[in-house]
Amino acid sequence: MRTILNIIWFFFAGIGLWVSYAIVGVIAFITIIGIPAGIACFRIANYSIWPFGREVVRDPDAGAWTVVGNILWIPLGLILAIAHVVTAFTLAITIIGIPMAWANLKLIPISLTPMGRIVVETH
Repeated sequence: MRTILNIIWFFFAGIGLWVSYAIVGVIAFITIIGIPAGIACFRIANYSIWPFGREVVRDPDAGAWTVVGNILWIPLGLILAIAHVVTAFTLAITIIGIPMAWANLKLIPISLTPMGRIVVETH
């Protein structure tokens, strides 16, 4: 079932979100300070293109710098949060898209605080 959801997600939400995260990740790489944010952004981009069967959790080894990084990240995170809201709205128009819209809305907190998180497989 998750493969079918991932295929539908890939075409209707994943590609657009991946592009959004990739663009914001490249913008973050412009400054040296933004490199950790860019790495986190690419990690979440990888998750956002094929999310079902995986989960984003807090990294237990993340240090205090992740809090500072997430605070500095907020302006770029707002852009991604808006992308998630727009994508969720367009998915929610159809009945089959409602579960994917809900999954998209659950990605908003991750888009606002991507540092100190890791992607793990779920079974």
